[in-house]
Amino acid sequence: MGGRTVSGVLSHVAVVLLVLLQGTQSVYIQYQGFQVQLESVKKLSDLERQWVFSPRLQAQSIVPIPCYHLALPRDLLPICTSKEAASIFKALQTIAEDNCELCENVACTGCL
Repeated sequence: MGGRTVSGVLSHVAVVLLVLLQGTQSVYIQYQGFQVQLESVKKLSDLERQWVFSPRLQAQSIVPIPCYHLALPRDLLPICTSKEAASIFKALQTIAEDNCELCENVACTGCL
């Protein structure tokens, strides 16, 4: 009877470890030669919601306004050097909304 209890505990421990390992795995989006974490794209969306930009300021800016934000995730910074940065950010946000965690979009990798 003691053997059953030990094996039952071990199976529960294995399940917990598996869940924890899956939780640490990052989901990535690959687009236009850039690979960024899904969480970074979600933070980008949050930053854009927090900041209120005047249309005039956006029109005058050479790079997208989020590139000036100090809280922009590091893996998004290389996109700011691209001439298509604004459209890349927009595309990444669209991809992130398409259940990327479930890999419903081919641009998403590392999904469960």
